Amino acid sequence: MIQASSVLKEANISVEPTYEARLERLLAHCRTHLPSVDEDMVRRAFRLSYWAHRHHWRASGERYIAHPMEVADIVARDIGLDDVSVAAALLHDVVEDTDLSIGLIREEFGDTLATIIDGLTKISGVFASRELGQAENVRKLMLSMATDVRVILVKFADRLHNMRTIEALPKEKQLKKASETKELFAPLAHRFGLFAVKSELEDLSLKVLDPESYQQIVDSLADRKDEREAYIAYFIEPLKQRLENEGFTFDVYGRVKNIYSIHRKMKRQNKPLNEIYDIFAIRVVLDEEGKKGREDCWRVYSIVTDLYKPLPERFRDFISVPKSNGYQSLHTTVLGPKGRRVEVQVRTHEMHEIAERGVAAHWKYKEGADRSDEEMDQFLDWVRDLLESPKPEQATEFVEEFQLNLYDEEIYVFTPQGDLMTLPQGATPVDFAFKVHTEVGMQCIGAKVNGKMVPLSRELASGDQVEIITSKKQTPNPDWSNFVVTHKARSRIRHWTNEKRRKTAKLGREIWEKEARRASVEISDQDLQEVAHELKFPDLQQLFYEIGSGLYEPNKLINRIKTGGQSENGTDDEDDEQALRKKYESFLDAAQTSGKQALLINGELQTDLAVNYAACCNPIPGDEVFGYVSRSGSINIHRSNCPNAPDLLANHPDRILEVDWSHQNDVQFGAALRLVGEDRVGMVNDLTTVISKNLKTNIRSITIDSEDGIFSGTVVLHVSDLEHLKRLMERLKRIDGIHGVYRFEE
Repeated sequence: MIQASSVLKEANISVEPTYEARLERLLAHCRTHLPSVDEDMVRRAFRLSYWAHRHHWRASGERYIAHPMEVADIVARDIGLDDVSVAAALLHDVVEDTDLSIGLIREEFGDTLATIIDGLTKISGVFASRELGQAENVRKLMLSMATDVRVILVKFADRLHNMRTIEALPKEKQLKKASETKELFAPLAHRFGLFAVKSELEDLSLKVLDPESYQQIVDSLADRKDEREAYIAYFIEPLKQRLENEGFTFDVYGRVKNIYSIHRKMKRQNKPLNEIYDIFAIRVVLDEEGKKGREDCWRVYSIVTDLYKPLPERFRDFISVPKSNGYQSLHTTVLGPKGRRVEVQVRTHEMHEIAERGVAAHWKYKEGADRSDEEMDQFLDWVRDLLESPKPEQATEFVEEFQLNLYDEEIYVFTPQGDLMTLPQGATPVDFAFKVHTEVGMQCIGAKVNGKMVPLSRELASGDQVEIITSKKQTPNPDWSNFVVTHKARSRIRHWTNEKRRKTAKLGREIWEKEARRASVEISDQDLQEVAHELKFPDLQQLFYEIGSGLYEPNKLINRIKTGGQSENGTDDEDDEQALRKKYESFLDAAQTSGKQALLINGELQTDLAVNYAACCNPIPGDEVFGYVSRSGSINIHRSNCPNAPDLLANHPDRILEVDWSHQNDVQFGAALRLVGEDRVGMVNDLTTVISKNLKTNIRSITIDSEDGIFSGTVVLHVSDLEHLKRLMERLKRIDGIHGVYRFEE
């Protein structure tokens, strides 16, 4: 690697006049769009990059230096961050593609620029590897963002120029790069508030991935351009006159939505372009800033709604409650001439800069030299949240979670103290609890929304005030994963579930070792692994888990080892499924009156098969279920969302049966409910009255424990089907002082 800074002083660095001119144009853009510019630093960065890439050429046939120069121009003109980012853009490929070292960059330009270049070098392979390698690459990308936000902003510029010149690449590389851009870079730019960059990345991706649809939209927009512009002018004219008469200094114009946005709307509504009416918006941008600017936005909104009838349900106030990426504006939809719906956006010039350039504009408008605190941190909160999360079991699962969090629409909810919190649309009280603090989420037992108790699965809406009720005895319910939407909540619940599984497996190993010593059985893990495979366990961890959870008896394993796979009567050793069911009888009651079977297996009512209802999830009629053929030949029935379902479905697909309920009325099942509420006199009597007398349901057992004025308990009872259980749960929730009613799993 080249370490000497004398490269910059070589007398034989001769720059072609074309690129000298482009450098001057770049510096002019820096002077126009950046708060300040160190021209000497930019010139030195250009000369070093020009020399380092002197033997490199692009696929298009031009000198490679043209690429970093265009990237730097995008950083200066389209993103408008700072001069350090421009220099980083000029040098972003030199460490990866040439013999120059990061040490040389640090020596010549300092630690800050070297850190950005190092981050860009480390993430250059994002999504380059195949499926299982993607998560680590995305993690590198996220780590770089958490270190210095300028890394990802320069990367956006790099990707944007690559997409602008993608035609020079082979078709298969075009498709790969366009897919990466659509799935990762465009939504990530959206999250950082870079609207202009996001829109162009989306359009360029669509142009590669679906060129026919792209061209159809382009042609249709061109065909209707005159009509559209005439309508916009007709709409704007009276508004413009009113604003001028009121003394506003402003700019007003119509903006056509980007092609990808129109394409997505056509797909979602299943309509052709000529039936999509909201393909443009009217934007009013005011020169006033600060408090006066915000007040003027509301005055302009009043004028708009005075001229044209507003649709109240389409009003959005992002000034009082900005989006998490800093976006501020007033949005309203009105009925314009000819009854057409028209969206109108009102904002100040500073709001407009932030709307177009997001975090980069915040950087620009930040006063003083310290641009690293509150506003910048808000953009990176979700990144740090993901980085702090336990590492997922599956790399692909992590990538999916990461991508799902990028495009989330937002809602705004309040704590009991009135503090504002931002959550993705569809969020529940459990998501809110984990947003407040991990421990609040882990100990959540109930929630009040606007002063009323609600199910934990209820979707929150903007303006809700949410209060979380906690208990030190509470632990996450695996079923929460079915309705939470934030990565933090889902990952913490999954981590807790996996950790619980790990501890169960550890307990299983301890039980096995104790029983093996008692039976004088000595066997290595390697040999035990072979026995586990013979018994159809995927690995020792699963074997120990089933021992620890009581699903597999260690004496059966001991017998298998001693007899070499043969029982005393010479037949293959089998699980004693009926004995296992007795162990869990307190939580299972699969009594079948008159010998009737409650299940259809592979579409037929079976009466001669041994069927067991899994103790790990207690299925009842109405649940989505599947059958698992055990080693003894009996069929275990599991709920589709059973904690053990993913392992069974993934590792034993040949032993899975299609199962449905036969809907017989004379079959009773055991079910368990977990109750949480206020510890008051008469609570147990109220519970038993509702269950036994009002709903005529038999109680098998009831256990109540209380602490600090809060009780938690488990009720095991007989139900006929899922509807019966749901009616029971809904009625119990109405009892005064009950905070939560959940289906108990184990």
